[in-house]
Amino acid sequence: MELARLDLNLLLVFHHLLREKRVSAVATVLGMSQPAVSSALGRLRSSLGDALFLRTQRGMVPTPYALQLAEPVALALDALQQALNVRASFDAATSQRNFTLAMTDVGEMYFLPVLMDALAQAAPGVTLNVVAVTGASLKDDMASGRTDLALGLLPQLQAGFYQQALFRQPYVCLMRQSHPLASAPTLGLADFAQASHVRVIAAGTGHGRVDEALERQGLQRRIRLTVPHFVALGDVLGHSDLIATVPERFAQRVTRPFGLTTRPLPLGLDDSAIHQFWHARLHQDPGHQWLRQQVNQHFGDGARDNAEQLV
Repeated sequence: MELARLDLNLLLVFHHLLREKRVSAVATVLGMSQPAVSSALGRLRSSLGDALFLRTQRGMVPTPYALQLAEPVALALDALQQALNVRASFDAATSQRNFTLAMTDVGEMYFLPVLMDALAQAAPGVTLNVVAVTGASLKDDMASGRTDLALGLLPQLQAGFYQQALFRQPYVCLMRQSHPLASAPTLGLADFAQASHVRVIAAGTGHGRVDEALERQGLQRRIRLTVPHFVALGDVLGHSDLIATVPERFAQRVTRPFGLTTRPLPLGLDDSAIHQFWHARLHQDPGHQWLRQQVNQHFGDGARDNAEQLV
């Protein structure tokens, strides 16, 4: 059909129905009544000659033709939004904008205290919503705009996204101050491997590389406890003879509160490179540019290779 005969507002309803899957949710997002959304869908069905969405207990499920249209429509709307955003202004002091950030629990402990203090000073009306990076939908959430920025060591975002390096950090061995290995002149590889370890899976990140490094040296750790994230690690180590291999900046956050100490690792393990990642749809958005500048200002190490780049 000819584009001139189609009301482009109907494509906006179509796009949000794909994301929200419920007429009521789309009505809320677009500031429309539910009958108006249903009417728009009816007109689009008539224009395109397809049902587009089927009502089920799981919400509005797209037809194969709707799925075929999904990406081209999303790209077209994103391109139009970017063009409009280039002229848009962003005043941090008065903005009421909400940004959704994806990060690990380590990231929450490291980034959020500093970032929230910075926002309180420069942008008191700006709010943050934090989501986990472990979800399988992270790429889609960023492409659709549900997530604005991701922070951390995130191999799954190494291609197809803009990124900026913030800092590099080594891994260290973390234990309580009175641990038998804490007073040894050096932490040897054999003692390290034979100690009782906490293994942190940290799904969706690149932090699970300790076992690989040990295997390359023909060693295995004695794993006494496996946890899915870092959040309880300080308390666990402070009340046991367990040790853990963790990013250095996480260790800096928990050593004093939990009476812990760190020792250099006795094995070669590459530093972790922490980046901020974002989708091309937000690259020129003034508010997003301001947020990225804040993150780089407060957490970037100033290295010459910290330029924004698309990979």
